[in-house]
Amino acid sequence: MSKGKQKFEVLENESIDECLERMKKAGYMAVKRTEKPIFKEVKDGGTVTYEPAGRQIIFEGIQMN
Repeated sequence: MSKGKQKFEVLENESIDECLERMKKAGYMAVKRTEKPIFKEVKDGGTVTYEPAGRQIIFEGIQMN
């Protein structure tokens, strides 16, 4: 029997612990964590550069019982 999977993103004003607690309340247990960098475009005259602006954290969870 295959268990269901769902992805949970850590929201902007939410800590990692709060996200994990939200997953637990929804009946899921974290099995994988993925981080993606977020960049912002900075234009300086005729050149364009990209600077880190944050990160996106996503947990993949499997359904518990």
